[in-house]
Amino acid sequence: MSRQSSRAPDPRKVNGELFTLTYGALVAQLLKDYEDDDEVNRQLEKMGYNIGVRLIEDFLARSNVSRCNDFRETADQIAKVAFKMYLGVTPVVSNWSAAGDEFSLLIENNPLTDFVELPDGHTDLNYSNLLCGALKGAMEMVQMEVDVKFVQDQLKGDNITELRLKFIRRLEDAVPAGED
Repeated sequence: MSRQSSRAPDPRKVNGELFTLTYGALVAQLLKDYEDDDEVNRQLEKMGYNIGVRLIEDFLARSNVSRCNDFRETADQIAKVAFKMYLGVTPVVSNWSAAGDEFSLLIENNPLTDFVELPDGHTDLNYSNLLCGALKGAMEMVQMEVDVKFVQDQLKGDNITELRLKFIRRLEDAVPAGED
């Protein structure tokens, strides 16, 4: 007779696994619909951007972080608070450029890639490109235009997943036309 545990499974772990599997199904469907890695990458980034634009409000409300004064502070908040809050991982902020306008997020265990192997013939697919879009969208909502791209990807045989963020410019609050 086996002993049954009285402990319920951790709901965060169950939700994370469900999200990972659902995300995999989404990427698989995009591959069927578009049959082109570059177009799938664009669609994933676009979806991520829309998520980031909406997610920043939840992040600011739940995290109680104060306004960041510069790009370095923003990088720390992304890594130490946002990634931990939404993905359960804490990437390392590394490889700052001399000008301080570019850095890398190093992710040892990307939760989006659990249970995943890239299908044959899809070497240009950036499977987790949703993250690039989410970072772009969220940063835009706090008046920072950034470029985000994959440098390394564990799904492509690299030792670590590396996202590179480059500050482009500070966005000014725009008043809609006719509302001066």
